[in-house]
Amino acid sequence: MRSDPSRDARERSTLAVGRQVVLTLMAVSTSAWTVVAAEGPDDTIPATVDLAGDAERQTVVDREAGQYLGHPTTALLEDGRTILCVYPKGHGRGAIVYKRSTDGGRTWSERLPTPKNWETSKEVPTIHRVVGPDGRKRLITWSGLYPARLAVSEDDGETWSDLKPAGDWGGIVVMGFVEPLRTGKGHYLAMFHDDGRFFTKTPERKGVFTLYQTRSTDGGLTWSRPEAVYASSEVHLCEPGCIRSPDGKRMAVLLRENARRKNSHVVFSDDEGRTWSEPRELPLALTGDRHTGKYAPDGRLFVSFRGISPTSKRAGRPFEGDWVAWVGTWDDLVAGKPGQYSVRLGDNTKGYDTAYPGVEVLPDGTFVNTTYGHWTKGEPPYILSVRLRLDELKP
Repeated sequence: MRSDPSRDARERSTLAVGRQVVLTLMAVSTSAWTVVAAEGPDDTIPATVDLAGDAERQTVVDREAGQYLGHPTTALLEDGRTILCVYPKGHGRGAIVYKRSTDGGRTWSERLPTPKNWETSKEVPTIHRVVGPDGRKRLITWSGLYPARLAVSEDDGETWSDLKPAGDWGGIVVMGFVEPLRTGKGHYLAMFHDDGRFFTKTPERKGVFTLYQTRSTDGGLTWSRPEAVYASSEVHLCEPGCIRSPDGKRMAVLLRENARRKNSHVVFSDDEGRTWSEPRELPLALTGDRHTGKYAPDGRLFVSFRGISPTSKRAGRPFEGDWVAWVGTWDDLVAGKPGQYSVRLGDNTKGYDTAYPGVEVLPDGTFVNTTYGHWTKGEPPYILSVRLRLDELKP
């Protein structure tokens, strides 16, 4: 993806104080952050489960000879079996491809018709279910860079509008998540990041990663101008993924660390995103890119992501560079514990080019995990689904 600006352009905004590093931050609402690096996360490696060779769990969603297909996201409809999937025809950009499964991901349709201007998508598309203040259900699909654009479906994805600018702003991987808020019906919070290249029409700076949040009060049809939540040239937090506490009162946002100096990070909010806690490193077992998490029926968390460690920690970590998942509890996440075990979902055969996953949970507790990767050595990546239930796995 586009999250690796030149080191020569990187601005230095870090002040060393003994063994602590204080980062330059930006305010959320009226509350500013002061972030101090922790002594170190728990890098204990938990037990592992390898499902990469289990072909019976796998379904090919889309594959085209000689064509790069990658970076899918999914949305599960309320019938508990219809899954919609969007992804670009190309590496992080290209015409949006759209498919549907009506049997919980066991089989997939042919590529479905989309509006002509979906061919102009500049970035990874993301799809989300939203509900308006009047209870009306819609689907929205985002396409990032400048300007961030939005398409809407009023009929559960049967037809779609053109992509239209959401405002005079843009960003990278728009949106990392779209989370319903407890502040009112039809209220949503979304987050994304930018490194200065795409937030405005004219690039302003490079090397400083900024995490933004934006809100909607009309069920996702319109969005506020994004507010900066965090900014640093040293710790590059990006690609946010949101998980709520079991009681719904607390939000955790898991973040990729793109400078590859530290583990992934997490921030928490107890007031529906008005303020956020200090960023803190996650355990190595949860370190990687584009975290997508859901709860199993037994209350455990299943978080799928691209397995990639800081440069200094890569040797010896299982499943490095592969499509992986973490199984643990909310309490593990809060306490910074390594969790119960890790799972390899797919064996990626080329570098770290894999795993922007969609994760859905069916009514019977089956996880349908969908992403891309170089699943066949020497060939372009394609889209694959893997099915599992936690009660089937024995680490």
